[in-house]
Amino acid sequence: MVKSYQWYSDQWGHPTRDDRLLFLLLMVGVFQTGLGWKVAASKRTVFERHFCQLEIRKVAALTPADEERILADPNMIRNPRKVRAVIQNARAICAIQEDYGSFSEYLWSFVQHVPILQVYEESYQVPKCHPLGTALAKDLKKRGCAFVGPVVTYMFMKASGLVQDEVLNPEP
Repeated sequence: MVKSYQWYSDQWGHPTRDDRLLFLLLMVGVFQTGLGWKVAASKRTVFERHFCQLEIRKVAALTPADEERILADPNMIRNPRKVRAVIQNARAICAIQEDYGSFSEYLWSFVQHVPILQVYEESYQVPKCHPLGTALAKDLKKRGCAFVGPVVTYMFMKASGLVQDEVLNPEP
């Protein structure tokens, strides 16, 4: 049986330039804060249902009444700040799309349009935060995004394949 979060594990580290998938990956980052990625990733169908099948412009147009409807669903992660952050992030992404042509173009510009490969000897050496994630988080916040701290943003960069880690001696 396929676990409901398997899609996230399968996506992890594979470069994507699809704005809707990037929006979903960022959404998982927002909702995983304090919960864990498996919990957030397992809500993909709930996120798609409540957040307009990931159509960013439609999400950006959601109202406080829509927020209340979303928060009333017992299958949803019912954190009002996170729900508002997703809508706020959609609005910021719309502005980014206007400036860059796509959310993807904006994101990939942080790595000169080529995935950054980082090689580590052991798993424990892989950082949870990195200057690239910090720089992207700072710029996303400046553009109006929420729940995009350096750790969340760096994990998002890894999930979307902008940054890839290779561990030479993985744990057995």
